[in-house]
Amino acid sequence: MELPPPGPRGIPTLLARLVDDSALFPPGEAAMPDALAGYLEHRSGEYAGMQGFFLCPASRLAEMITELIKIRPKEPLPLSLIIDTGLGGVPKAISIVESREELLSLRMVEMPAPSDVDEVWLERVSEFVPEDVIRVVEPRRGVGWLDGVRKVLEHGSWPKIRCGGVSSENFPSVDEVADFFAVVSSVPGASFKATNSLHRAVRHTDPETGFAHHGFLNILVAAARSLSGGDVREALASTDGEQLAAEVGGLGDKAAKVVRSLFACYASATFDETISELRELGLL
Repeated sequence: MELPPPGPRGIPTLLARLVDDSALFPPGEAAMPDALAGYLEHRSGEYAGMQGFFLCPASRLAEMITELIKIRPKEPLPLSLIIDTGLGGVPKAISIVESREELLSLRMVEMPAPSDVDEVWLERVSEFVPEDVIRVVEPRRGVGWLDGVRKVLEHGSWPKIRCGGVSSENFPSVDEVADFFAVVSSVPGASFKATNSLHRAVRHTDPETGFAHHGFLNILVAAARSLSGGDVREALASTDGEQLAAEVGGLGDKAAKVVRSLFACYASATFDETISELRELGLL
């Protein structure tokens, strides 16, 4: 499975197609018309090259299609289908998408894994999802979590790491994320996706909740270090935005491609904030 091609308009390789749009999901929970309008606006804007896929739950496919019929986009919407209807609902959801090829282009299918993810379950995923579509599977953190991550990788899918949520338990520690990197970087050709609470570039503490949020720039630096034998934990724990920006800014094009082959993309509902922070850090 190949990564999406680099974006247009001079976006650096390190940032090309980095951000998938999760406007429909918390914390934004935008209405469908607003989410689609925002995504399509970004796809034609100055930083279109950073924009990845549009995320939509399987349970809201009909609603999305109804809105797209009204909008009549110039080209099919690049879609990541989030399976919230169970593995058994995958064939029907994919069939609906494929029947609307003038509106939708299925690029990725994402789903949670059962706590006892095994080869039989993963084989069913492969049977249901077309070969040219990226499969993303999210093993649950907990006992045996990293074994699940390795199984997903060995099966040819991308593991997804959830970096936050609505409670403190949803936020993996620095050590847990570092352990995740140790697994994914040990598998040749591995790619992963990140999601949830990566709205800011640099690690920080939310003043309202007190939760320590991971930063997507920290994840990029950690990916680079995991491939070069550097200190991954220090990269994840850093709150020095200038130092992190300088480190990734110093990567050559070849190194950036390797880093992005590992850290493929992440989901965010705050594309404008992402762009603003990268500009402030001198990376755009």
